[in-house]
Amino acid sequence: MDQAKRAFLTMLFEAAVGAADPAEALKGHLPERPKGRTVVIGAGKGAAQLAAAFEAAWDGPVEGVVVTRYGYAAPCPSLKVIEAAHPVPDAAGEAATREVMAALDGLTADDLVVALITGGGSALLAAPPEGLTLEDEQALNEALLASGAPIGAMNAIRKQVSRVKGGRLALAAHPAKVVTLVVSDVPGDDPAEVASGPTVASATDRAAAMRAVRDYGIALPERVAAFLKDAPEDAPGPDDPRLAGHEVHVIASAARSLEAAARVAEDAGVPAVILSDAVEGEAREVAKVHAAIAREVAAKGRPFTKPVVILSGGETTVTLRGKDGRGGRNSEFLLSFAMAVEGCEGIHALAADTDGIDGSEDNAGAFADGATAAEMRGAGVDPAEALGRNDAWGAFDAVGGLFVPGPTGTNVNDFRAILVE
Repeated sequence: MDQAKRAFLTMLFEAAVGAADPAEALKGHLPERPKGRTVVIGAGKGAAQLAAAFEAAWDGPVEGVVVTRYGYAAPCPSLKVIEAAHPVPDAAGEAATREVMAALDGLTADDLVVALITGGGSALLAAPPEGLTLEDEQALNEALLASGAPIGAMNAIRKQVSRVKGGRLALAAHPAKVVTLVVSDVPGDDPAEVASGPTVASATDRAAAMRAVRDYGIALPERVAAFLKDAPEDAPGPDDPRLAGHEVHVIASAARSLEAAARVAEDAGVPAVILSDAVEGEAREVAKVHAAIAREVAAKGRPFTKPVVILSGGETTVTLRGKDGRGGRNSEFLLSFAMAVEGCEGIHALAADTDGIDGSEDNAGAFADGATAAEMRGAGVDPAEALGRNDAWGAFDAVGGLFVPGPTGTNVNDFRAILVE
């Protein structure tokens, strides 16, 4: 792909990320100052940047703890920022979660808790329930990540196997009021699903978690399965009186970011359409649908007239088939897309995670066009074989197709832009 096309697609990505900038997102969402203390807690890949923006905007003393992914910290003069592992929790995350809970000790009805929640917080808040260990929580996360189940199904299970998820962290703050400010990275923008809703209760109960295990054939670790079957109590429901008076606000989302990217494209003279901000499904299969639409536009000028930029967001999934592959769901989406548009001229695409990291490597995603699959073969990589073992990173690395913007400080999930000239 030539540099001009890459620059154009990168500009759209930057517009999407800019629309979720913490300082901009917080405008109009600051709560009233309380009579007592203001305690900030937070978790997620964009939590430190959100906390820094909150500190800068808050007119008064503030204290508290936020936990973010390694390498994602930001300077916060009054708040403690702790880094931990993602997507599989570690001992640092467990220790950080204890500090978050300790920050909520001894609060009164005059105090205010501001919860800053972004995507990734589920893994970063590691607090196995009594009877389970950190190793059990790690094994659970690994099983869920390998299952290919949608985020809602995974979170239904996580909420029941934790001391903080599913609204339990808000209970720890009682009787203080909790105001939760959410940067959504989930399809549909349900705040109870972001980071498994540590301060937001949902109607998802243990029975729903058991159905998710059954419906998606999730191979739970034996100890976790036994706990889930005999758990002493469900996570709190939305009608729990201890949560009365709490506020929840979604301050940034995929929908707003896609709309921002569409405006930038149109300002550059290229019409834009948004397919959906809530696309789910197996990444390689979702890619085939996007590719079919792009080919139809390129060949027949329907359902959209070219030139056009086709935008979509949401959260796809990857079922792990290989053990040595590298890459994430956006890279896997684009590898499948590259094969599906092979030989088609005038189709150029970027798929990336808006937090700047796709999976476990340092790239957010990748670029591809109709020549990418052939270029991979020329570099000695069989794209079909690479896809079969989930090694999208290796395939794109071989042809210089990786997109590496670095951590962005926010997270509104997947961003896909397909330019059809």
